[in-house]
Amino acid sequence: MSIPKVIQVPFHRALVGEEEALAVCEVIRSGWMTMGPKTFEFEKKFAEYVGAQHAIAVSTGTGALHLSLEAAGVRIGDEVLLPTTTFTATAEAVTYVGARPVLVDIDPVTMNIDLEDAARRITPRTKAIIPVHLGGQACDMDEIHALARMHHLRVIEDAAHALPSEYKGKRVGQISEFTCFSFYATKTLTTGEGGMVTTDNYEAAERMRLMRLHGIERDAWKRYRGDGSWFYEVLEAGFKYNLTDFQSAIGLVQLAKCDAMKQARERIAQRYSDAFSSCEDLVIPAIRQDRSTSWHLYVLRLRLDSLNKDRNEFIEALHRRGVACSVHFIPLHLQPYYRRAYGYQTGDFPRAEREFHSCLSLPIYPGMTEMEIDHVINAVLNTAAESRTHRAVAVHGDPNA
Repeated sequence: MSIPKVIQVPFHRALVGEEEALAVCEVIRSGWMTMGPKTFEFEKKFAEYVGAQHAIAVSTGTGALHLSLEAAGVRIGDEVLLPTTTFTATAEAVTYVGARPVLVDIDPVTMNIDLEDAARRITPRTKAIIPVHLGGQACDMDEIHALARMHHLRVIEDAAHALPSEYKGKRVGQISEFTCFSFYATKTLTTGEGGMVTTDNYEAAERMRLMRLHGIERDAWKRYRGDGSWFYEVLEAGFKYNLTDFQSAIGLVQLAKCDAMKQARERIAQRYSDAFSSCEDLVIPAIRQDRSTSWHLYVLRLRLDSLNKDRNEFIEALHRRGVACSVHFIPLHLQPYYRRAYGYQTGDFPRAEREFHSCLSLPIYPGMTEMEIDHVINAVLNTAAESRTHRAVAVHGDPNA
């Protein structure tokens, strides 16, 4: 008897196709390959989409954070607050300007930055705070701004997961002085690599436009077009962070379907939550009533005290059933560099560690088929059942699920 083939569900599959390919072909035929008219169009439409005055396109989300910190005046010896539960880029960008990343514990419900812990870590050297909208659910921005005003801090949102998310009726991107987006391959809008900063601060926007391309006072597009001038001046020692028209052409197509892709992820998240809410071993994401999430991630948490598998073993069991998962994130204070450079230790942030050991991220991308969604649901429920009862056979749906 032949063994049934196990369905393989990847963690992510970008929703790109013929439209994006045609947009890139148009750029190739134009003869202009780097930052130019497509990038400026992308910036304009992105700013309109999130409701900001300015949008500055850059090569990565990390570059967006770096430019924002530089424009905000964060310098050597300063301190910047950020959650320990984030990707290294959030803290890494702080080191680029010579400042110290000061890690903060998280709220156990949202897994976003805990403001009481943040307040305790403020010193005279603290110059900024970077709230990270984990998975797409916006942080408590009113409280963050109140804390920032009290201590004269600049607010730089890490919104790598939060396009399009909303907080109290406002889209993320128009709430704080600086908001940084990522267009990495797995993000809700992708250009392969890329990022964007939005701001209403004209002087900061001009500073970031200058610094993203070597500190030169006019970009290559203006110098090399027919009515341009060869002359340029280097005003600052800038960086190489510009986005290309190839990427921006893809971004424009992606932006046009951003709402539709969010709706698709919402539908998948609802399917998951409906299926998992009655399972006592699983904790589904809790979304605050006054905000909406982009559903960049669906972070499921395990009640480990009722299971005979730890989180790693649970993920391995899902992998055997053909479901690829990830973990967001390994807290930074557990990483060798941050332990070595800043003296962080295991136990410093107990809530972040507890949630890290119980959480896993399930596949959630707009192109998921009904069969793939069903397969993920069955695999999770079957793995929970076998973990709870010590049975090695499936109890829900296809025995190979």
